[in-house]
Parts: sequence; C-alpha cells; structure tokens
Amino acid sequence: MYTEKVMDHFEHPRNVGEIENPSGMGTVGNPKCGDIMRIYLDIDENQVIRDVKFKTFGCGAAVATSSMATELVKGKTVQEAMAVTNKAVMEALDGLPPVKVHCSLLAEEAIHAALWDYAQKNGITIEGLEKPKDNIEEEEEEENY
Repeated sequence: MYTEKVMDHFEHPRNVGEIENPSGMGTVGNPKCGDIMRIYLDIDENQVIRDVKFKTFGCGAAVATSSMATELVKGKTVQEAMAVTNKAVMEALDGLPPVKVHCSLLAEEAIHAALWDYAQKNGITIEGLEKPKDNIEEEEEEENY
C-alpha cells in the first residue's frame, strides 16, 4: 500500500519539532478529518531556508509528507520553496495511495502558509504566493455555533 520511502519518512521522520521565534510559521488542516500540519521556517537575510521543522497530527501519510516537504525546502531559497508542489512531494515519496493524496496537498499548503507568515512579518511580497485559507479557524468557528 505504502512505498518504502513513505514508510521510512513515517517511521523515521526528519526535521520534527519547533523553531523558537520562527521567520514564518504555517498551520493547515482539517480537525474533522484529523490531519493538522504546522511548519516552522528559519529564513536568513538572503531568503534561504536555513532550518525547517514540523509538527503533524494525523495519519502516517501526513507525517511522511510533512517530513519529505521539509527535506525538499531545507537549504532552498524562498522562491525555490514556492515551487515545491504536492506533486513534487508525492514523487519524492515514490507515490501515495489515491485516498492519501490530500496529505501531500496539506504539506504544500503548510509551506505556503509559513511563507505567507514570513512575508507578512517582513512586509514583502513573494511572487506567486496567495493568502492561505484559514480553514482551521473556520472549522472551529463553525463548531461554536
């Protein structure tokens, strides 16, 4: 069902944890389905991602895609990180079952949310970056009514 790379990144995830005072942080997910990802970025003055960490609550595929996504953006420029798509994450993992493709989308969205946070904190525009949906907050608000 899962590729060897997916299992490796699930059993031995890379870059797990938090970064204190991150340059950018993004949280995405859907509490109703249970997958929530948070990505922390440490970006230097040349807009290179010096360090990246993640915390994910969810299934094995969610952990694996978070781990792989952090590997794909570490050491890259902000613009290069923008080019990391869910398809790139899936290819790097040698594929995902169709029912788990949404996990790779969450990984892409988490990177973009963290980059958006970085851009907002620094008053800059990152070409091609759009404001992320506040889907977690919207879900919580809906449940309060």
